[in-house]
Amino acid sequence: MITVHHLNNSRSQRVLWLLEELGLDYEVKRYERDAETSLAPPALRAVHPLGKSPVITDNGLILAETGAIVEYLVERDGQGQSQSGAGNLAPPPGTPERLRYTYWLHYAEGSAMTPLLLGLVFSRLPQRPMPFFIRPIVRRIADQVQRTYIAPQIALHLDYMESELGKAAWFAGGDFSAADIQMSFPIEAAAARVGLGEGRPRLKDYLARIHARPAYARALARGGPYDFVR
Repeated sequence: MITVHHLNNSRSQRVLWLLEELGLDYEVKRYERDAETSLAPPALRAVHPLGKSPVITDNGLILAETGAIVEYLVERDGQGQSQSGAGNLAPPPGTPERLRYTYWLHYAEGSAMTPLLLGLVFSRLPQRPMPFFIRPIVRRIADQVQRTYIAPQIALHLDYMESELGKAAWFAGGDFSAADIQMSFPIEAAAARVGLGEGRPRLKDYLARIHARPAYARALARGGPYDFVR
């Protein structure tokens, strides 16, 4: 039995969604973030030394990192056949679609999330405990980094994604795939934190289409609602 060690407001929601798309049996073990720090509880370190989510266990196997989990689950039962009428969740090997699938599967965490995470860190920096006379300096530095580096980088990546969705309905090509599940988190996070603006209709349509998927709704019911602003 697959167990998803699910942290609220985290990337592990994508794992639940993938499992629902695949129609695999699984159980959810829930963990709650610390209300003050938003960090995962120490109990997760009993599962994996880094104490982060997502982590799955499957018949003695312990596996972390969303991309690795996605690849494992898609390949676990052969072809990653969706039970929701979407066909295979990975394009056939050796095809251009498979190359795009692999690219977006890794781009989601390797490139897209970096400026979003930096934005989250720098937005919280002035709120951290510090001597009162230092706070204005920290705020100015944080604002400058946000304005001159982080915001332009987020805009660059969102424009790139918008352009790529002009080539096909889904990131790997004409068919929905696990790469779209992986890409959902940075796009949803960007929509919640900075907005998509009027110039990105394809990204808005993309979010509407993934939110309309029955497996997405079932995963939310299992994992609970999550807040991308955190």
